Amino acid sequence: MSASADLAAHLAGPVLEVAPTLLGSTLRCDGVAVRITEVEAYAGADDPGSHSYRGPTARNAAMFGPPGHLYVYFTYGMHHCANVVCGPEGTASGVLLRAGEVVEGVATARARRPGASDRDLARGPARLCTALAIDLADYGCDLSTGRVTLELADPPDPETISRGPRVGLRHAAEAPWRFWLSDERSVSVYRPAARRARRQASDLHKQ
Repeated sequence: MSASADLAAHLAGPVLEVAPTLLGSTLRCDGVAVRITEVEAYAGADDPGSHSYRGPTARNAAMFGPPGHLYVYFTYGMHHCANVVCGPEGTASGVLLRAGEVVEGVATARARRPGASDRDLARGPARLCTALAIDLADYGCDLSTGRVTLELADPPDPETISRGPRVGLRHAAEAPWRFWLSDERSVSVYRPAARRARRQASDLHKQ
């Protein structure tokens, strides 16, 4: 089985099963590697918090597969966020990469995130993308062979994983679909959604 097929096979399962298995895996891009310490699951048509809840659009097309690719979106006019596409092709679901620890290319990540402490270099989905230099040019990237690659680690011991509500959502905010490695300093701070004007509500979806 090719590396691409092997990764796709791992990611083809239900998103709530796949998401915690990505903890401890390594994302690489442009000279920097980040060990993933926090993720959020989004379940497409079954999830009002997901960008793909109302079906395919030009923006979310990558979410519909195949698994093993990257869905990148731009939000608030300044930030990129990255999601690992999972589940069977044609059924949208994905895992938002919320936070991680820079394990290679620390000097490069520091240059991209000037003034940030090493703990904060990839602590949060936008910071993670900045540290790795991921942007919309990486939309749809094959995570086995593309500029951005995902190296799976052995699934962590379930006793080392915590879970809770997703961050900053107005819809389905109570779903405990955020997973993180317990006691990791790089995990982001939980914040519920703030009240915002209706015209800004769509940007509060984290996936």
